[in-house]
Amino acid sequence: GDVIHRMLTATQYIAPLMANFNPSYSRNSTVQYLDNGTVFVVQWDKVYLQGKEDMGSFTFQVALHSTGRIVFGYKEIPVPVLQISATQHPVKAGLSDAFMILNPSPDVPESRRRTIYEYHRVELDTSKITSMSAVEFTPLPTCLQHQSCEMCVTSELTFNCSWCHVLQR
Repeated sequence: GDVIHRMLTATQYIAPLMANFNPSYSRNSTVQYLDNGTVFVVQWDKVYLQGKEDMGSFTFQVALHSTGRIVFGYKEIPVPVLQISATQHPVKAGLSDAFMILNPSPDVPESRRRTIYEYHRVELDTSKITSMSAVEFTPLPTCLQHQSCEMCVTSELTFNCSWCHVLQR
């Protein structure tokens, strides 16, 4: 979205491993990305936890495919993720999305109040995150994949689709 807010890391993220990493600790630490048009990859290479550099370096990545598939790859996870302290920064792995609405405040009509609605979250069991492991998310089917009214209403998806003649969806 185009709105940055305090709750962003709590409600809207794609996080192979969210923790208090310090990429500036070592000259060998990098955060790099690649976009070839069909996949967007971000890699954290040899990054260390702030104040816990003696734990060792972490190397992991996320790949966002144009098909909607998301892959988290873990090359080096030197300690169990459950041992990473969350006192300075949340520690989590997974996906979350939300949207924000600006509502008029009932007390002050000319002001607006932000309301964040989190509508989907997938949290990984961090005890399963180990070196040389991966997690793959595959998108569920949606009504938007149908290109005609007939395809939509005859679909055998697990939810009720209906065709909108105005939008042609």
